[in-house]
Amino acid sequence: MLFFSTYSTIIILNDLLLFKLLERSEQQQVFVSFQICILQEVFLMVQLIVGQKGKGKTKIILDMVNKEIATASGNIVYLDKGNDHMYELNNKVRLINVKDYGVANADEFIGFIRGIVSQDHDLEHIYLDGFLKISCLEGTQERAEEILTKLDRISDAYNFKIIASISIDEADLPESLKSKVVVSL
Repeated sequence: MLFFSTYSTIIILNDLLLFKLLERSEQQQVFVSFQICILQEVFLMVQLIVGQKGKGKTKIILDMVNKEIATASGNIVYLDKGNDHMYELNNKVRLINVKDYGVANADEFIGFIRGIVSQDHDLEHIYLDGFLKISCLEGTQERAEEILTKLDRISDAYNFKIIASISIDEADLPESLKSKVVVSL
């Protein structure tokens, strides 16, 4: 059970009650930070952070990466559409600018992921910032479900997690993907 109040933050999760008075502008950040803390307990191999552009998905995913590095026993890879976030990531995280590798369509993106996996036997997490853009699905979201299903199979076979940010509202996701949503903005 999860409850979020307008005037204060009250979060009830597994019979645990947290209460903190906040101004309205701080509420979403604390709520999201709490979700990030409990995210480690979610056992999905592919996890989604969804919301329209400009809602703060990149900040959330960067915070997740930098918090994860402290406890990670394996390698963490961050795929992005540029090098803009190079200085915001811990230096132990491998940043890959997908544009540098000429990935032209979603099938090539799957091959690209398989290549990363084949070269890193200690892979623990792959973070995909701007999934639709880096997988060449932007504007043609019909294949997103198919590609995410393939990624789920790959991550399950090689035992690593994928966390992807997607610029879509949760309500617009196919039903089969809604269970993978861990943060909705």
